[in-house]
Amino acid sequence: MVKRWIQQAIHRPGRLHLDLEIPEGTKIPMTLLNAIIKAKAGDTIKNPTSVGKKKILVTRKIEQRAILVRNLKGMKR
Repeated sequence: MVKRWIQQAIHRPGRLHLDLEIPEGTKIPMTLLNAIIKAKAGDTIKNPTSVGKKKILVTRKIEQRAILVRNLKGMKR
C-alpha cells in the first residue's frame, strides 16, 4: 500500500475552484458537485447555488475533479 496516496492523486490543488470561479477559501456546495456529476460532458448547466459562475460548461475533466472532491468530502480523517 502506498503511503499518502491522496497527495499523489491531487495533481493540481485548487483547480476546480478556478474552473468554477469560486474563491479558494470557500467550500464548494454539494448541490453544485452533484449537478456537475449528474450532467453529461458537453452540457451547459445552471448553477443551483449563489456561489461562482452562473452557467457552467461541463467537461470530462471538471466531472472527474467533482467526483474526486465528492469522494474526499465523504472520507473521515
